[in-house]
Amino acid sequence: MAVGLTAPEVLQPVPGIRLAANAAGIRYAGRDDLVLIDAGPDATIAALYTTNAFRAAPVVVAAEHQARGAARWLLINAGNANAGTGEAGLAAARRCCDAVAGISGGTPEAVLPFSTGVIGEPLPVERIVAALPTLHAGLAPDTWMQVGRAIMTTDTVLKGASRRVMLSGGEVTLTGIAKGSGMIHPDMATMLAFIGTDLAIAPPELEGLLRQANRDSFNAITVDGDTSTNDAVVLMASGASRAGLATTADREAFAAALDAVCLELAQAIVRDGEGATKFVTVEVAGARTREEAAQIAGTVALSPLVKTALFASDPNWGRILAAVGRAGVPDLVIERVAIRVNDVEIVRQGGRAPDYAEADGQRAFGADEILIRIDLGRGDALARKYTCDFSHEYVRINAEYRS
Repeated sequence: MAVGLTAPEVLQPVPGIRLAANAAGIRYAGRDDLVLIDAGPDATIAALYTTNAFRAAPVVVAAEHQARGAARWLLINAGNANAGTGEAGLAAARRCCDAVAGISGGTPEAVLPFSTGVIGEPLPVERIVAALPTLHAGLAPDTWMQVGRAIMTTDTVLKGASRRVMLSGGEVTLTGIAKGSGMIHPDMATMLAFIGTDLAIAPPELEGLLRQANRDSFNAITVDGDTSTNDAVVLMASGASRAGLATTADREAFAAALDAVCLELAQAIVRDGEGATKFVTVEVAGARTREEAAQIAGTVALSPLVKTALFASDPNWGRILAAVGRAGVPDLVIERVAIRVNDVEIVRQGGRAPDYAEADGQRAFGADEILIRIDLGRGDALARKYTCDFSHEYVRINAEYRS
């Protein structure tokens, strides 16, 4: 059940960027599972990758190629993670890059490979290579929806977002797609996100904008606490608009649009969390620093006891208070802590609010959209994390994933 999530009706083409998807038979029968993206000959590409120590082969190769500064092509497959595959997996990823280079007339270093799916299975390179001629021939600017569906695994809904923003040099477009539903946790998650724009921008500035947007979006979500081997978020700038960030106002406007696209995609991942029935925002205010607020918000958002209480609509608020206390932030004073769930004040000065009623708590915990607001009463900093509940369905999905 996707909580309040519907697939976008349309995703705007990005001038200078072409995409295609087709069925290579990697794991899924009768559906697209292979994607090729051409960011354009003048593209600038920024990317952030998982911090998992056991990075999948495509992540290793993508990071190597991106560091050389000539990336243009993205090759993405669903159904097979090419992770835990050793030297053979690295060779497979590189062979796929060689094949794209051969058909595009470029170099292997211009190709960034990405994979998502089951860990530990050999990548069916022959199927991918065989599908590339048709894939390359089908490149078009208006296929974002098809491509968004092709990268899905346990996702139930296509995740995409578009924005247009007017800069001093003209209008630019941003369109992004993402996949992710389970194995979701910051730094990063089992998620892939690909965002395109026709902005003209240098690599260092593009990476800075992506890092800023990523902090409060893809790195602010958790479904189950598992960080994957394959995660990446990629921002492609084709430069086709020739509009740059010439003024402070330009930079602020573009950053706001990028932040909005990333947050919409990140929240869509949580809303489509495996087995999720509720979308939950955990907001921690009154902290001394943003870092301690984020640490506490993350602890509450990840707590299995909090998440199961939310699923049961059980206003067991003591679980929230306990999670705050065990978050590892020193010198917390319980008598300063206040907690609200939606419009219901539950905790005041570290204990049950005098006018709190169980029926009100039941109503708040029973909502499909829940805001847990925790005020530490010790400063002005604030941070938010986004999560969902834990349901019986989450266990079923993951127990049967390889079936």
